[in-house]
Amino acid sequence: MKGYLDELEQNLEDVDTYVKSGNLMTDAILNSKLSLAEKRDIPVNCRAILPQELSIEDVDLCVMLGNLLDNALEACEKIPREQRFLRIYMVVNKAQLYISIQNSAKEELDFNERNYISTKRGNHGLGMKRVKALADKYEGYLTLANEPGIFAAEVTLPL
Repeated sequence: MKGYLDELEQNLEDVDTYVKSGNLMTDAILNSKLSLAEKRDIPVNCRAILPQELSIEDVDLCVMLGNLLDNALEACEKIPREQRFLRIYMVVNKAQLYISIQNSAKEELDFNERNYISTKRGNHGLGMKRVKALADKYEGYLTLANEPGIFAAEVTLPL
């Protein structure tokens, strides 16, 4: 645990401010992941406008955004630099939190990738299951779609 916290602290020292959404937890997560995207040569388009307080627990928001963005960054790294992109949109609309994350992906997906089946083992590969469980916890929706060259994840949670 101490090693993890030390690593997190080091990562936070390297974080720039890219986004000010109005929600501190969201900003911390987004700015951390966008710093990683910049280091990995992944162009980002991010728009997030949120209230200061959300009815979603901070840890749940962290798990949800962290997993979705980690998957997006990982997918981008598998393709040539000139084809990489990451688009993030977050807003509260009509008492619902809407999260849209789109990223570049391989043109040809294998069976597991098309069906969102992870090939990771150990403590990896559970991210989308966790995101789905959190969407269910808040009686919301997780929608995943993949087309040649693009992957999209949308989360809608009632507030």
